[in-house]
Amino acid sequence: MGNAVRGIVAFIPSERCQRFMVGDLKEMPPDRTLDLSGRQLRRLPVAACVFDELVKLYLSDNSLSSLPAELQGLRRLQLLALDFNCLEELPPAVCRLSQLSILYLGNNRLHCLPRELRDLRELTTLWLETNCFTEFPEVICELTNLKTLHLGYNLIRSLPSGLKQLQELRSIWLAGNLLTEFPPVLMEMHFLAIIDVDRNRIRCFPNLSHLNGLKLIIYDHNPCVNAPVVGEGARRVGRWADSTDDEQEEDGTKAGGETADEAAEVQPEEKQKDQEQEGELQL
Repeated sequence: MGNAVRGIVAFIPSERCQRFMVGDLKEMPPDRTLDLSGRQLRRLPVAACVFDELVKLYLSDNSLSSLPAELQGLRRLQLLALDFNCLEELPPAVCRLSQLSILYLGNNRLHCLPRELRDLRELTTLWLETNCFTEFPEVICELTNLKTLHLGYNLIRSLPSGLKQLQELRSIWLAGNLLTEFPPVLMEMHFLAIIDVDRNRIRCFPNLSHLNGLKLIIYDHNPCVNAPVVGEGARRVGRWADSTDDEQEEDGTKAGGETADEAAEVQPEEKQKDQEQEGELQL
């Protein structure tokens, strides 16, 4: 009976009903972490925004399409998880969280980002996978402390030259987009440790041996005719990853017959946050 009541109340977007969905919020959590994930929330109760010492706020897997202005009062917030919601635009209050360092926005309906995002000077990790971006959001190029960028499973065809300004960037995840060539700007980013271009439409990979910082490149499920050449110590994940250049040439005629449509038949597998973060921490 309790679950049935919650299911009905969840569809009433009044402040009182949404407070019922999150329960008692009278005291600051001792670990300064508030987890309201999976509560069927259609709006965030203002009562959740009174803890100005809060450091982590998890709002994943709800039905949020907006956030109250009061959220900007969480001045110490460092992690905000908004993935698996119904956001079509980034709420303005998010861009006023000046201490934010990790922002999860994956699996929403975003197609652009506001210029105000550049005000998040402390942001180091940004997740935007599985949204509706058809172009790379250029405001990202102004996030100078960014270290990890996830933009997989969108509709992006190219990357802007301004991306090379992000000299702190160490990993970029671009799987499941519409790239038809290896992005030229990545050739200039010697500090990158991880490049993921899995499940795109790239047919030819350039020599990447000059990228001294590169430790891992994932290029599987592309209709490619060659594997990227990498420097010593770098790992490749994809066709011919363990082959020599001569072996690639012998098999090249077979690769030439592979089409983008055939490559697209393999369905994307969602990468889990914890697995990827563990991999990055080992760099």
